[in-house]
Amino acid sequence: MAFQSQLRIPGPTPLPDRVVRSMSRPMIDHRGAEFAAILAEITAGARRVFKTKSDLLLLTSSGTGGLESAVANLVSPGEQVVVALCGNFGERFAALAAAYGADVVRLEFEWGRPVDPDDLAVVLERHPNAHVVLLTHNETSTGLTNPLRELARVARSAERIVVVDGVSSISSIDIETDAWGIDVAVSGSQKGWMAPPGLALVSVSDRAWAQQAKARSPRFYFDWKEAKTWAEKGMTPFTPAMPVAFALQEGLRMLEEEGLDNVYERHARLARATQAGLEALGFQLFAREGYRSNTVTSAVPPHGLDVAALRKLLDTRYGVVIAGGQGKMTGKMVRVGHLGAVAEGDVVQVIWAIEQVLEELDIAPADGRGVAAVTASVQGVTAAAR
Repeated sequence: MAFQSQLRIPGPTPLPDRVVRSMSRPMIDHRGAEFAAILAEITAGARRVFKTKSDLLLLTSSGTGGLESAVANLVSPGEQVVVALCGNFGERFAALAAAYGADVVRLEFEWGRPVDPDDLAVVLERHPNAHVVLLTHNETSTGLTNPLRELARVARSAERIVVVDGVSSISSIDIETDAWGIDVAVSGSQKGWMAPPGLALVSVSDRAWAQQAKARSPRFYFDWKEAKTWAEKGMTPFTPAMPVAFALQEGLRMLEEEGLDNVYERHARLARATQAGLEALGFQLFAREGYRSNTVTSAVPPHGLDVAALRKLLDTRYGVVIAGGQGKMTGKMVRVGHLGAVAEGDVVQVIWAIEQVLEELDIAPADGRGVAAVTASVQGVTAAAR
């Protein structure tokens, strides 16, 4: 039996057909009027998604490149930087700051537990010279969404520059960049924007620009000032990832056609359905209740289940690709992505396939309980919405 391939990792995410078609257009002059119009449309649309009136820069890189640009433009060697972390991508943010010579102050929480705003306030009080705070909105290594509004409020109240890794959240989980006092927010094209990897989106506030003028870290490719200067001329400083720009333009159109509130509700609904399906199959949800991500679900497998064997059978036999754990959770959890172009039927297919593999591995019988749980969750939410 043939199955449609299901890419259900936290990113890159599946590409809708119309996004794929958009990339087949002929190449254009990246210094010409046609690209200038595309850049203007992307910038305006991204500002609406970020909910910001600040500068929005488009950089040809992965999301991590966008994060590196924040450190390179805001941090001076030897300067204290507070990094609040509770997972692998928070660790990466800390390592990135250290690579630029920052004196990293780590506010660390157990994986699967959110960063506590009160604890952040204490750390900031103890380190008055740490002018920049690095926060992770959505920690995909653990399937957890941090209380960003509260964390940003604490940092902004302490008069710090607030930098947010929103790579896997922005466009799938609501964020109010200006209203929450976020100075820099970073996202990546390969997540909820429904485009391939290759473009980072970075919002920069006036406060961040003032800090950028003082920072002494070396920078060239990721120099925000250069990016802004060229953007005002309808261009990027260096050759952009043109096909990804075509795709991002189309992905943004799809987001706005659906309506952002509907996009966020869909992600929340499918997250609950995924969680219900996995729990029905004997998986234990990893992230703390109340902070579970709407873009990726992490879960510890039933006793006796080999995660590598599960993932291999899902891929080779059913065309379903899910992620395993990262860092210290390698081999100890599964992560199911449900962001971007995803609907109820996709979740049903993934949970059904996992149930079939559990039976093949002699872990549990395939009796339809996973799909039933997904269906009940979706119907329950729909009924409540009425």
